[in-house]
Amino acid sequence: MLHKLQAIREKYLHLEEQLSDPSIVVDVDKSKKVNKEYKKLQPIVLAANKYEKVLSDIQSAKQVLSTETDPEMKEMAREEIATLEPDRDALESELIVLLTPKDPEDEKDVIFEIRAGTGGDEAALFAGDLLRMYGRFFSAQGWEVELLDETPGTAGGYSKLVMDVSGENVYRKLKFESGIHRVQRVPETEAKGRVHTSAATVAVLPKLEPEDINIRKEDIRTDVFRASGAGGQHVNKTESGVRFTHLPTGAVAESTESRSQHKNRDIAMGRLVQQIREAQLQKEASALSSARRSLVGSGDRSEKIRTYNWPQNRVTDHRLEGDNKNFNLDKVMEGDLDGIVEALTIADNATKLQEG
Repeated sequence: MLHKLQAIREKYLHLEEQLSDPSIVVDVDKSKKVNKEYKKLQPIVLAANKYEKVLSDIQSAKQVLSTETDPEMKEMAREEIATLEPDRDALESELIVLLTPKDPEDEKDVIFEIRAGTGGDEAALFAGDLLRMYGRFFSAQGWEVELLDETPGTAGGYSKLVMDVSGENVYRKLKFESGIHRVQRVPETEAKGRVHTSAATVAVLPKLEPEDINIRKEDIRTDVFRASGAGGQHVNKTESGVRFTHLPTGAVAESTESRSQHKNRDIAMGRLVQQIREAQLQKEASALSSARRSLVGSGDRSEKIRTYNWPQNRVTDHRLEGDNKNFNLDKVMEGDLDGIVEALTIADNATKLQEG
């Protein structure tokens, strides 16, 4: 990491020289570009300076510890090391975040879907539990949530839920939630007390626009139609359903979740862009390291990512390793997902940094 930081510092100093170069100052576009890049590197350089100062101070204290004979001086060196090492670790974590390539989709709002999977009525009940869990998490983040569609289960819970979640850094905190969530517990309908395994699927779709992946609007055919549903005058008279077809690839996506055609356009467009994006990512997948694939997967929603074990009061995220992969079930079901989100983000950042 020190080698990378040194290269960044050299680039930063070069940009600083350019900002005082008269030939660049008079060129508004060039000056703006250089200044933008300079400000982008500034937080990294400032953190790097602090980090290297702490490393130097620790090294000096260790040198005193190994050569000094005065007990009082040795004790002062030990105390200094004990104080500086947590600062070093904190700065390392900060630099990992600063050096990690940013996902351009992190700040986007999302369409959030929960669907009951294998397990019949128990799967629908678990989907309802996930709704409550995520609802508490969304509320704690201060995000706005709009329920777009819901299909109740026959014995409670939900067969399907679709929500629009908006706020600050929504996709960044939810992007690792996509996949199969497995539950192991004794269902309420189980008379013999046997533990059953059921599952629900979570899908997190960033609300992308055609320009996000260079889709030309003239390449999209739009069809509107009357959405089938609960019936009534609305269904009979309003063409709220929306279908988009991407002509170059033949990809098709539609939405009838909302009674608002505008909202269905947003959902359908997000799905269309996601389809095309996933196809592009699959082509690039061979370039990814095996470590990164094991963490975030290929994007296939059929991958099991997490197990909620009621008898052992434990949640296990299968993309993490060691003691970091297990969490307290009671806290998680109350919406305390911060630990899981942080652990996955740190692991992902470390992998990105290593690959970069």
